[in-house]
Amino acid sequence: MTFSADQRANIDRYWSTIESSAEIGKGRTGGLSRLTLTDDDRRMRDLFVNWCREAGLSVEIDELGNIFGRREGRDPTLAPVMIGSHLDTQINGGRFDGIAGVLAGLEVVRSLNDCGHVTKRPIVIVDWTNEEGARFSPPMVASGCFVGAYEVDWVKQLVSDDGARFGDELHRIGYDGHKPCKAGDIDAYFELHIEQGPILDLEKRDVGVVTGGYPSYGMRVRFNGRTAHTGPTPMDLRHNALIAGARWLTAVDDIGWDFAVGDGKATGARLAAWPNKPGILSDTAQAICDVRHPDPATARVMAEKMRRAVFESAARAGCEAEIEDEWFWGGDIFDGEMVGQIRAEAKRMNYNWRDIQSQAGHDAYFLARHCPTAMIFTPCKGGITHNNEESCDPSDLAPGLNVLLHSVVARADR
Repeated sequence: MTFSADQRANIDRYWSTIESSAEIGKGRTGGLSRLTLTDDDRRMRDLFVNWCREAGLSVEIDELGNIFGRREGRDPTLAPVMIGSHLDTQINGGRFDGIAGVLAGLEVVRSLNDCGHVTKRPIVIVDWTNEEGARFSPPMVASGCFVGAYEVDWVKQLVSDDGARFGDELHRIGYDGHKPCKAGDIDAYFELHIEQGPILDLEKRDVGVVTGGYPSYGMRVRFNGRTAHTGPTPMDLRHNALIAGARWLTAVDDIGWDFAVGDGKATGARLAAWPNKPGILSDTAQAICDVRHPDPATARVMAEKMRRAVFESAARAGCEAEIEDEWFWGGDIFDGEMVGQIRAEAKRMNYNWRDIQSQAGHDAYFLARHCPTAMIFTPCKGGITHNNEESCDPSDLAPGLNVLLHSVVARADR
């Protein structure tokens, strides 16, 4: 049996792997709370590694815990085609965000095994560590480090809200590998993902061909003030870091409303303060915000307004501000040839497809800095995501999975 134009992935088998994943790290009803480098993350990693080995893949783990499952090609000297996403979730996450992409890579390999087809190039499946950033901020640090955006030592020193250090937790769960976290020669990178938006579901589309991402800017800011008693301390002598952070979050939210008509969005995503107790003003606060807009120039304007609001908010609260980290994602980053191949496969298989932009961050954004990259979106019910009610069924996932299978084989047989 050989790979043919009418080959389809085994959707029942694929669905069963998603269902097995959904048993590990359960959160609210129907959802997952599988934060990175926790015991539940270790259990899921162990299961994924076993699945890879059962499929005949060799497995390597790098120094930040990224897991690579390699299926050798007819010419092992050629650069591999990579398929990836993540298995960690938000604290109130769904069963598909990221997970559908990693397990789609596994199903591509299994389908090739079924028909006995060995591609010319190797195929590598990857699970990226800490895509969500729900426990260690910022998100996507391991894929970012892979392409040189971050340093390994900096990532390992990240500290979670519960005081755990990234490097210590990586060692504790047994996934501090020896392979350097450094990208070599990669022919192409594919990532399948649920849309995380309502467009495909609303329009009854089968497949989203991702052409790029909304330009997105984010900041992590620390506000420094001084503790004092909440009763006798006069208003003009207060240096309340909590209030400085709160003012910044609301100022950024206002920016989002100012640009909402053009589909601009601004988010105050996090505010953590210390001591954050009754009777005392907080002397430190950390806040995270981001802005995004489909028009690059407008996104830059929103980002500058966000930056200015940092220091205005600090001054109004009698505090100082320090921008600890900044990031930019998105834009016209995906490879035109790969995007064209995905379109061609969707059209050939008579799926109802459309071009679409990504509005969220993905590991693919970092990989696009290093190698030709493309994404495929599948619909999710109502666009609900980062929520335990995130929902898909096999019919939502099968078209995107089949397009991925044929797009990968076309690339890997070049």
